[in-house]
Amino acid sequence: MRSLQKVQTLNNIPQLADGVRSGNIRSLAKAITLIESRNPDHSSAAADLLDDLLPDSGNSVRIGISGVPGAGKSTLIEAFGMHLIEKGHKLAILAVDPTSQLSGGSILGDKTRMEELAREQNAFIRPSPSGDTLGGVARKTRETMLLCEAAGYDVIIVETVGVGQSEVTVASMVDFFLLLQLPNAGDELQGIKKGVMEIADAILVNKAEGDNRPKAELARRQYANALHLLKPKSAHWQVPAMLCSALHKQGVAEVWDMILDFVVAMKQHDEFEGKRRLQANDWMWTLVQDELKELFRNNKNVAAMLERVQAGVLEGKTSPGAAARRLIEAFKRP
Repeated sequence: MRSLQKVQTLNNIPQLADGVRSGNIRSLAKAITLIESRNPDHSSAAADLLDDLLPDSGNSVRIGISGVPGAGKSTLIEAFGMHLIEKGHKLAILAVDPTSQLSGGSILGDKTRMEELAREQNAFIRPSPSGDTLGGVARKTRETMLLCEAAGYDVIIVETVGVGQSEVTVASMVDFFLLLQLPNAGDELQGIKKGVMEIADAILVNKAEGDNRPKAELARRQYANALHLLKPKSAHWQVPAMLCSALHKQGVAEVWDMILDFVVAMKQHDEFEGKRRLQANDWMWTLVQDELKELFRNNKNVAAMLERVQAGVLEGKTSPGAAARRLIEAFKRP
């Protein structure tokens, strides 16, 4: 029965696209499952679906949220999301879960971590296992954003696992990147990477309540001072350092107001669409590189010698450069 449904979906892309446009949740879920599929037979149908829906996409504010484990990302997103829904917005949350490198399994527990938001009709939560993609960001997150926009969601939040290069990857696909931090001023400031601060459009110190409030204010001032030493990404936006208590829903409305100010500033100076165009171009080349890597690894000449060449590198008998040249030469052979 499930196989029959898959065949029907592949044969009715225009109908599926219409379902997505109408905001039908089942159609949106089917569409996302199609583009996330690693079955080569599905790639052409997924491309047709995206081409069909592309004119209906782009009408959202795309927000990336990252932070150290325990910073309260889920609590913030729920409080922030409820505020947006109360203001009449439709919100899609694409939460990328860490995939175990040992078992390949992932928790996918975002709906249980955002219980209040999960019950809202105008909120769509889609957890995706990160798989083996760089930085823990699911490979198809960008396409999923387009589908959600076509379905009428005007705010898209991408939550990352907050480790490795995930922040950089998410920043390359969103309009606004929010970095969430804890109120442990000295330790946090020492631990945060300069590269991550450079890509942030705002730094938000969470858990600024009770006894934590003075520590949070100290941390905020230290981040603000550090930000002044960095070259700004845009001459038209000074990256702010702010406080909030997601648990008590304090400072959440101010975060949205700040993001709207950012969008207005970027659009006034023609930076908003320019950034999206550059992101789309980078996205294209990323997909080309991924596809070429798959073609390379699956080439019969490369596959026949790959294990042997890798063993030579691991054992120190072959230099990486020489090994790469041998593999490339094998790829070029008919």
